[in-house]
Amino acid sequence: MNFLGLIISVGVFLLIGVFHPIVIKCEYYFSDRVWPVFLVGGIISILCSLMVDNTVGSALLGALGCSFLWSIGELKEQRQRVEKGVIASQCAHWR
Repeated sequence: MNFLGLIISVGVFLLIGVFHPIVIKCEYYFSDRVWPVFLVGGIISILCSLMVDNTVGSALLGALGCSFLWSIGELKEQRQRVEKGVIASQCAHWR
C-alpha cells in the first residue's frame, strides 16, 4: 500500500487550516500591508520545494508556498470584508 498521497493530502489540509486564521489575524493587526511577507515566504517555500529530494517534503513545501501566495489575495478580500462592515477591524482607524 502506498500512503504518500494520504500523507500529502493530510498535510495540505492542515496547512490550509492553519493559514485561514493567520490571514485573519494578520489583516486584523497589520492590515493588508503585510502582503510582501507572504510573497517572500511563498517564493522561498516554492524554491525550497524544488531542491528537496524527498517527495513528501517537496510536495508539502510546494503546498506551503502556494498557501502563502494564495493568502495574498485572501488578505485583500479580508480587507474588503472589513470595509463593508462584515467583519470588525481593530485597525479601521489606521486606514
